Amino acid sequence: MGSANGGCSRRGFVGVLAGAASGLVGCSTSSGSSSASVPSRTPGSPAAASPSPAKTPSAPAPTGPRPLYLGTYTSAEGGGNGIGVARYDPDSGRITGTGTIAGVTNPSYLALHPDGRTLYAVAEQDTGAVTAVRLADRKVLGSRGTGGAGPCHLSVHPGGRWLLSANYGSGSVAVHPIDSSGALGERRDTVTHSSPAPGPGQDGPHAHQFLTSPDGGHVLAVDLGTDTVYSYRLNERTGALTEVSQAHTRAGAGPRHLTFHPGGRYAYLANEADNTVAVCAYDRKTGRLSVGAAQSTGTGSGTNYPAQLLVTANGSYAYLANRGHNSLTRYAVEADGARLRLLDTVPVNGDFPRQIAFSPDGTLLFAANQRSSSVSVFHVNTANGGLRAAGRPFASPVAVCALPL
Repeated sequence: MGSANGGCSRRGFVGVLAGAASGLVGCSTSSGSSSASVPSRTPGSPAAASPSPAKTPSAPAPTGPRPLYLGTYTSAEGGGNGIGVARYDPDSGRITGTGTIAGVTNPSYLALHPDGRTLYAVAEQDTGAVTAVRLADRKVLGSRGTGGAGPCHLSVHPGGRWLLSANYGSGSVAVHPIDSSGALGERRDTVTHSSPAPGPGQDGPHAHQFLTSPDGGHVLAVDLGTDTVYSYRLNERTGALTEVSQAHTRAGAGPRHLTFHPGGRYAYLANEADNTVAVCAYDRKTGRLSVGAAQSTGTGSGTNYPAQLLVTANGSYAYLANRGHNSLTRYAVEADGARLRLLDTVPVNGDFPRQIAFSPDGTLLFAANQRSSSVSVFHVNTANGGLRAAGRPFASPVAVCALPL
């Protein structure tokens, strides 16, 4: 999404993707962990202390090559021809390209249905759309309009019956029904963020993410343009949205991406425009989010645009993708999720890491690097959260989303 001060604006980007090596957003969600890590840039000291060992992830380690889907811009110079298809080795982290799912326009963000059978992609363009793809035979099941411009994020409600999408260009969120085949029906609701007024340097609302709380009780929309996170109740029978609360960041923060702690009581917010993160308290009963104080990304005084936060399945560590600084910030998660402690930064080995995702078992971290057209892979040490590069990055046209299954 766009920063208020120029270099990374999406406003001039939607519909003019021909020069899109600088467009902004992120994607949804080898083994043999090691305590060794990539040489790090540690804020304030040459080496950061590691917290006490964490529990290992509960998901079983996958065996054999696993699928990896890659988002891109098809209308950008040097972009792809659709959704990239690849496989990765869960032990070595090595990626091998296997093809492309054509017929999908600007699939800059991807999400998987809970049953694993259908993949969904945004079509980030002036007349926004969302597309369903059946994975068994890679058949495109059709597209539906989002009722807005430049959709940049989508997610599937845990029940598997509703697709949630965020239109960056028009500052709106949309809800589509999902039928038993995984195909999408016509849009059931669209809400435009008309209040509060845009923040400093913004020309209007810019919805950047639409997700469901861990308890499933509310859906939340992060809007960079209005410096607000909106909480809604979703009517699971009709698909209608009802706003129940708003959480405001400090003016000009430009909130981009929200990630919940597994415990569900806290979440972490990446603020793109002012290069900060914040810990948020979440009230499950009311859906209200309370935004805490701005915290450092550990990237110093240079230009940087935080993109996305991830939290390990055991809730012990968090990682932030930094575009500009071209690094991953590592935090220790403390006090049952209520506190982030900055540990260090690790070079991402690419340019402009737009999105990051864990492998299902949590032992690998993938970073999609937009400007270097590459995907970096790291081994995640489950004992101390350390990251170790898994070989050289994989070349992928204008890589803006990596979704490992």
